[in-house]
Amino acid sequence: MTSADIVSLLAGLAGGLAFFLYGMNVMSAGLEKMAGGKLETMMQKVTSNYWLSLLLGAGITIAVQSSSAMTVMLVGLVNSGIMTFGSTFGLIMGSNVGTTLTSWLLSLAGVDSGSNPILLLLKPIVFAPFLALIGAALRMFSKKEKHHDIGAILIGFTILIVGMDLMSNAVGIVEEKGGLEVFLTMFSNPILTLLISTVFTGIIQSSAATIGIVQALALSGAITYEMAIPLVLGANIGTCVTALIATLGTEKNAKRVAAIHTSVNVIGTIFFMIGLIVVNIVAPSFATTKATMFAVALIHTIFNMSIAVLLSPFKKPIVRLAELIVRDKKGEQKVRTVFLDERLLATPTLAVSECKRLAVEMGELTRTAIFSAIESVARYDAEKAAEVRELEGQIDRYEDKLGTYLVKLSGVDLTDADSHEVGRLLHSIGDFERISDHAVNIVDTAQEIHDKKIAFSDEARSELSRMTAAIVEIMDYTAEAFTKNDIETAAQVEPLEQVIDVMKSTYKERHITRLQEGRCTIELGFVFNDLITNYERVSDHCSNIAVSTIQRNAPKQDAHKYLRNLKNDENGVYAQMYSVCEKKYLENL
Repeated sequence: MTSADIVSLLAGLAGGLAFFLYGMNVMSAGLEKMAGGKLETMMQKVTSNYWLSLLLGAGITIAVQSSSAMTVMLVGLVNSGIMTFGSTFGLIMGSNVGTTLTSWLLSLAGVDSGSNPILLLLKPIVFAPFLALIGAALRMFSKKEKHHDIGAILIGFTILIVGMDLMSNAVGIVEEKGGLEVFLTMFSNPILTLLISTVFTGIIQSSAATIGIVQALALSGAITYEMAIPLVLGANIGTCVTALIATLGTEKNAKRVAAIHTSVNVIGTIFFMIGLIVVNIVAPSFATTKATMFAVALIHTIFNMSIAVLLSPFKKPIVRLAELIVRDKKGEQKVRTVFLDERLLATPTLAVSECKRLAVEMGELTRTAIFSAIESVARYDAEKAAEVRELEGQIDRYEDKLGTYLVKLSGVDLTDADSHEVGRLLHSIGDFERISDHAVNIVDTAQEIHDKKIAFSDEARSELSRMTAAIVEIMDYTAEAFTKNDIETAAQVEPLEQVIDVMKSTYKERHITRLQEGRCTIELGFVFNDLITNYERVSDHCSNIAVSTIQRNAPKQDAHKYLRNLKNDENGVYAQMYSVCEKKYLENL
């Protein structure tokens, strides 16, 4: 092989690899957006069943076209405390199986079409340009985001195929000159071949790219089974490097996810390498047979499916092995400090889904706090009051950490739907936090009533009871609307909030009358006023959350304009809802 041949080969491989990796990145980004958050959130529900986990792991990996992205996602989920590291076992196995799809798509390049135009169209390099044209048209002429994502997938796939073709051509040209044998002598030793493939895949962090290069070599008839098998096995070990890098700075359980991923691939490789040695002894002619593109894809699939099936009974020993590899230090206390892991930002739809889940948790904590605070007014309990104050501190931490994370999330590439959801969550968590502050204010007032043995008049107690019922109802509406993203329930919040405003104004006027008539003291008046003011402000924040939910589904709707239009509703829907609330809480006032 001349120096010119070496330069030509390396340039072709480098250029082809660059196109391949870039195309894979573009296609994966588009597929991830199209996949949405539903598949990812299911991961938490199927982990108790190994085979369901395996199928789901394969499905998600096929959807995002990257086993590395899948394992990084799992590292982030475990580091956030959303999943346990042991529950990722089936998903990791499924991810290994799902990543084999790319090699089968690439193997179509090896179809012998002859002069048959139908078979010719099966070759990716032939049909891919048509897909790219469709993709470009979708991105240029369609205004729908979904069409843009489909366009990106088609264009990314075409770039990937062009990269594959560049690598194949580079190998083919050098092969025609008879100079490839020198280059392939480094693959004559199976162990060395395995190490080269592992290191190379670790550097480029893409097993699909390594498999693509192996298939390019196979297309030219340049490699044997003795070379192809270690190259494929090395690619499977090398892809674990991405997960290992992702665990830097994580807690031990997250590191164990990478340990499981690496362990199963290493164990599988050991058995397959032993099998290769046996085959070399028993059937040496097979080892020296030229491998085809289909054979490379088949080797890749057999390896990953075999370890998924054969290692399935050994989940507990492998999980234990991961614990031995990443050990807890003696006397080390396990303290959970992670809230949402930044590694999840690499899968924005999943990150948005987890933010929503945590915001719903925050909303439930807020509802618990406000209900407990209201109960304290009638029956003060020091322990209950302490719980409310503790909840308020917890809700503050949610607002701080979740708000910071959502701001970071808003800076990544999001779908329109996810972008609107991030905006809704940012607005809503601030209102939940303010409601918890009012819960503490109510508890403080309840403690004052208890300590000073204050007794309200029958009239004042009746007014507080009626307003309390309205606050409980509006909190229930708000929580349900926020959790279920329910516009109809959210629409019921504003009429009730207006009724609560009227209740506050009316009760204040009555309180002044009682003061003037000497039926109430100034001290009682301050306490009473504090309670109804906090109640009314809670309803204001409920209104804000409800409006944010409605805006999530109609993002171009300005909040102030929405409220103005709502109250001027020509169809009378708002008036009807207000009338129902008025009759319930203001009748016989």
